[in-house]
Amino acid sequence: MQVHPDGPPPAVSDSPQSITPTVRIDVPYDLEINQCTTRLRLLVAAGFAMILFSASLAFDWWDSLGDYDTTVGYAGVAVFGLITGWLIWLLPGERGPVVIVTPYGIRDLRIGNEFLLWESIAEISAEDRRGHRLIVLTPTPALQRQLSSIRGRRRATSRGARDDRIAISTEGLATDFDTLLRACRECHAASDARTALRRDRDQGTQGSGAQGSGAQGLAVQAS
Repeated sequence: MQVHPDGPPPAVSDSPQSITPTVRIDVPYDLEINQCTTRLRLLVAAGFAMILFSASLAFDWWDSLGDYDTTVGYAGVAVFGLITGWLIWLLPGERGPVVIVTPYGIRDLRIGNEFLLWESIAEISAEDRRGHRLIVLTPTPALQRQLSSIRGRRRATSRGARDDRIAISTEGLATDFDTLLRACRECHAASDARTALRRDRDQGTQGSGAQGSGAQGLAVQAS
Protein backbone atom coordinates (compact mmCIF):
# COMPACT_ATOMS: atom_id res chain seq x y z
CA MET A 1 0.00 0.00 0.00
CA GLN A 2 1.26 3.41 -0.90
CA VAL A 3 -0.15 6.65 0.44
CA HIS A 4 1.00 9.84 -1.23
CA PRO A 5 -0.41 13.32 -1.77
CA ASP A 6 -1.48 14.48 -5.21
CA GLY A 7 0.79 17.09 -6.72
CA PRO A 8 3.92 18.77 -5.32
CA PRO A 9 4.22 19.59 -1.61
CA PRO A 10 2.77 22.98 -0.63
CA ALA A 11 5.18 25.85 -0.21
CA VAL A 12 5.71 27.23 3.31
CA SER A 13 4.69 30.87 3.71
CA ASP A 14 5.06 33.31 6.57
CA SER A 15 1.34 33.53 7.22
CA PRO A 16 -0.25 30.45 8.81
CA GLN A 17 -2.54 28.53 6.46
CA SER A 18 -4.69 25.46 6.88
CA ILE A 19 -3.74 23.07 4.10
CA THR A 20 -5.37 19.67 3.74
CA PRO A 21 -3.77 17.70 0.89
CA THR A 22 -5.83 15.27 -1.12
CA VAL A 23 -4.70 11.73 -0.36
CA ARG A 24 -4.83 8.87 -2.85
CA ILE A 25 -4.34 5.26 -1.80
CA ASP A 26 -2.78 2.95 -4.37
CA VAL A 27 -2.83 -0.81 -3.95
CA PRO A 28 -0.61 -2.64 -6.45
CA TYR A 29 -2.61 -5.86 -6.15
CA ASP A 30 -5.49 -6.88 -8.36
CA LEU A 31 -4.96 -10.62 -8.52
CA GLU A 32 -6.82 -13.29 -10.48
CA ILE A 33 -5.38 -16.63 -9.42
CA ASN A 34 -5.96 -19.83 -11.36
CA GLN A 35 -5.44 -23.36 -10.19
CA CYS A 36 -1.99 -24.85 -10.65
CA THR A 37 -2.16 -27.13 -13.69
CA THR A 38 1.25 -28.80 -13.34
CA ARG A 39 -0.01 -31.85 -11.44
CA LEU A 40 -2.98 -32.33 -13.73
CA ARG A 41 -0.81 -32.07 -16.81
CA LEU A 42 1.52 -34.71 -15.44
CA LEU A 43 -1.47 -36.98 -14.80
CA VAL A 44 -2.74 -36.37 -18.33
CA ALA A 45 0.67 -37.30 -19.72
CA ALA A 46 0.68 -40.46 -17.59
CA GLY A 47 -2.81 -41.25 -18.85
CA PHE A 48 -1.70 -41.01 -22.47
CA ALA A 49 1.27 -43.25 -21.67
CA MET A 50 -1.04 -45.86 -20.14
CA ILE A 51 -3.36 -45.64 -23.15
CA LEU A 52 -0.41 -46.26 -25.45
CA PHE A 53 0.76 -49.19 -23.35
CA SER A 54 -2.75 -50.68 -23.27
CA ALA A 55 -3.03 -50.25 -27.03
CA SER A 56 0.26 -52.11 -27.46
CA LEU A 57 -1.20 -55.00 -25.47
CA ALA A 58 -4.45 -54.90 -27.40
CA PHE A 59 -2.68 -55.08 -30.79
CA ASP A 60 -0.16 -57.66 -29.58
CA TRP A 61 2.94 -55.52 -30.05
CA TRP A 62 4.78 -57.43 -27.34
CA ASP A 63 4.56 -60.90 -28.93
CA SER A 64 1.90 -62.37 -26.64
CA LEU A 65 3.02 -61.58 -23.11
CA GLY A 66 0.05 -63.56 -21.82
CA ASP A 67 -3.17 -65.27 -22.75
CA TYR A 68 -5.35 -62.32 -21.80
CA ASP A 69 -3.13 -59.49 -22.99
CA THR A 70 -5.53 -58.47 -25.78
CA THR A 71 -8.52 -58.31 -23.43
CA VAL A 72 -6.52 -56.43 -20.81
CA GLY A 73 -5.25 -54.06 -23.50
CA TYR A 74 -8.74 -53.16 -24.75
CA ALA A 75 -9.97 -52.74 -21.18
CA GLY A 76 -6.98 -50.50 -20.38
CA VAL A 77 -7.63 -48.33 -23.44
CA ALA A 78 -11.25 -47.86 -22.38
CA VAL A 79 -10.52 -47.20 -18.70
CA PHE A 80 -7.50 -44.96 -19.14
CA GLY A 81 -9.18 -43.18 -22.03
CA LEU A 82 -12.11 -42.20 -19.80
CA ILE A 83 -9.81 -41.16 -16.94
CA THR A 84 -7.59 -39.11 -19.24
CA GLY A 85 -10.59 -37.41 -20.82
CA TRP A 86 -11.90 -36.50 -17.36
CA LEU A 87 -8.49 -35.09 -16.38
CA ILE A 88 -8.38 -33.00 -19.55
CA TRP A 89 -11.83 -31.62 -18.69
CA LEU A 90 -10.53 -30.67 -15.25
CA LEU A 91 -7.71 -28.59 -16.69
CA PRO A 92 -8.67 -25.09 -15.51
CA GLY A 93 -6.52 -23.12 -17.91
CA GLU A 94 -9.52 -21.82 -19.88
CA ARG A 95 -12.06 -21.80 -17.04
CA GLY A 96 -11.18 -18.54 -15.36
CA PRO A 97 -9.64 -17.64 -12.00
CA VAL A 98 -10.45 -19.44 -8.77
CA VAL A 99 -9.41 -16.73 -6.28
CA ILE A 100 -9.93 -13.04 -7.03
CA VAL A 101 -8.34 -10.34 -4.85
CA THR A 102 -9.18 -6.69 -5.52
CA PRO A 103 -8.75 -3.49 -3.49
CA TYR A 104 -12.42 -3.83 -2.50
CA GLY A 105 -12.77 -7.47 -1.54
CA ILE A 106 -11.94 -11.12 -2.14
CA ARG A 107 -13.72 -14.12 -3.63
CA ASP A 108 -12.68 -17.77 -3.36
CA LEU A 109 -14.87 -19.91 -5.59
CA ARG A 110 -13.69 -23.03 -3.75
CA ILE A 111 -15.51 -21.76 -0.64
CA GLY A 112 -18.48 -19.94 -2.15
CA ASN A 113 -19.63 -17.47 -4.75
CA GLU A 114 -19.90 -14.57 -2.28
CA PHE A 115 -17.66 -11.53 -2.84
CA LEU A 116 -16.45 -10.54 0.62
CA LEU A 117 -15.80 -6.83 1.05
CA TRP A 118 -12.73 -5.86 3.05
CA GLU A 119 -14.97 -3.57 5.09
CA SER A 120 -16.69 -6.74 6.32
CA ILE A 121 -13.42 -8.38 7.41
CA ALA A 122 -12.27 -7.51 10.90
CA GLU A 123 -8.88 -9.25 10.84
CA ILE A 124 -6.57 -11.23 8.56
CA SER A 125 -4.24 -13.78 10.12
CA ALA A 126 -2.12 -16.79 9.17
CA GLU A 127 -2.41 -20.20 10.81
CA ASP A 128 -0.89 -23.67 10.49
CA ARG A 129 -3.34 -26.55 10.50
CA ARG A 130 -2.07 -30.09 10.11
CA GLY A 131 0.99 -28.91 8.27
CA HIS A 132 -0.93 -26.62 5.92
CA ARG A 133 -0.63 -22.84 6.04
CA LEU A 134 -3.97 -21.05 5.81
CA ILE A 135 -5.07 -17.45 5.46
CA VAL A 136 -7.83 -16.88 8.01
CA LEU A 137 -10.37 -14.09 7.58
CA THR A 138 -12.29 -13.03 10.68
CA PRO A 139 -15.62 -11.52 9.55
CA THR A 140 -17.43 -8.75 11.34
CA PRO A 141 -20.58 -9.69 13.28
CA ALA A 142 -22.71 -8.25 10.46
CA LEU A 143 -21.03 -10.49 7.88
CA GLN A 144 -21.34 -13.50 10.19
CA ARG A 145 -25.09 -12.99 10.38
CA GLN A 146 -25.27 -12.55 6.61
CA LEU A 147 -23.33 -15.74 5.93
CA SER A 148 -25.46 -17.63 8.45
CA SER A 149 -28.59 -16.56 6.59
CA ILE A 150 -27.10 -17.63 3.23
CA ARG A 151 -25.93 -21.07 4.26
CA GLY A 152 -26.21 -23.23 7.35
CA ARG A 153 -23.40 -23.66 9.80
CA ARG A 154 -22.72 -27.26 8.84
CA ARG A 155 -22.53 -26.41 5.14
CA ALA A 156 -20.28 -23.42 5.83
CA THR A 157 -17.92 -25.57 7.87
CA SER A 158 -17.63 -28.07 5.05
CA ARG A 159 -16.85 -25.33 2.57
CA GLY A 160 -14.08 -23.58 4.45
CA ALA A 161 -15.55 -21.62 7.36
CA ARG A 162 -14.27 -22.74 10.76
CA ASP A 163 -15.18 -21.21 14.12
CA ASP A 164 -17.09 -18.43 12.35
CA ARG A 165 -13.94 -17.65 10.37
CA ILE A 166 -13.08 -18.18 6.72
CA ALA A 167 -9.97 -20.18 5.87
CA ILE A 168 -8.32 -19.81 2.47
CA SER A 169 -5.69 -22.32 1.39
CA THR A 170 -3.11 -21.75 -1.34
CA GLU A 171 -2.80 -25.48 -2.01
CA GLY A 172 -3.40 -26.14 -5.68
CA LEU A 173 -3.21 -22.45 -6.64
CA ALA A 174 -0.79 -20.89 -9.10
CA THR A 175 0.70 -18.62 -6.42
CA ASP A 176 2.53 -18.92 -3.13
CA PHE A 177 1.25 -18.35 0.38
CA ASP A 178 3.27 -15.20 1.11
CA THR A 179 2.15 -13.43 -2.07
CA LEU A 180 -1.53 -14.06 -1.40
CA LEU A 181 -1.23 -13.13 2.29
CA ARG A 182 0.58 -9.90 1.48
CA ALA A 183 -2.02 -8.99 -1.14
CA CYS A 184 -4.88 -9.59 1.29
CA ARG A 185 -3.30 -7.58 4.09
CA GLU A 186 -2.37 -4.62 1.90
CA CYS A 187 -5.81 -4.49 0.28
CA HIS A 188 -7.44 -4.74 3.70
CA ALA A 189 -5.23 -1.95 5.06
CA ALA A 190 -6.05 0.22 2.04
CA SER A 191 -9.76 -0.37 2.61
CA ASP A 192 -9.40 0.66 6.26
CA ALA A 193 -7.60 3.84 5.17
CA ARG A 194 -10.33 4.67 2.66
CA THR A 195 -12.98 4.12 5.32
CA ALA A 196 -11.13 6.39 7.76
CA LEU A 197 -10.76 9.12 5.12
CA ARG A 198 -14.43 8.89 4.24
CA ARG A 199 -15.38 9.07 7.92
CA ASP A 200 -13.18 12.13 8.46
CA ARG A 201 -14.62 13.79 5.38
CA ASP A 202 -18.18 13.14 6.52
CA GLN A 203 -17.43 14.46 10.01
CA GLY A 204 -15.82 17.55 8.49
CA THR A 205 -18.90 18.15 6.35
CA GLN A 206 -21.16 17.78 9.35
CA GLY A 207 -18.95 20.13 11.39
CA SER A 208 -19.00 22.76 8.64
CA GLY A 209 -22.78 22.52 8.47
CA ALA A 210 -23.09 22.93 12.23
CA GLN A 211 -20.81 25.97 12.19
CA GLY A 212 -22.81 27.48 9.35
CA SER A 213 -26.05 26.98 11.25
CA GLY A 214 -24.54 28.57 14.37
CA ALA A 215 -23.32 31.59 12.39
CA GLN A 216 -26.77 32.06 10.86
CA GLY A 217 -28.32 31.91 14.33
CA LEU A 218 -25.96 34.59 15.65
CA ALA A 219 -26.72 36.79 12.65
CA VAL A 220 -30.45 36.50 13.29
CA GLN A 221 -30.00 37.38 16.95
CA ALA A 222 -27.84 40.38 16.09
CA SER A 223 -30.45 41.71 13.66
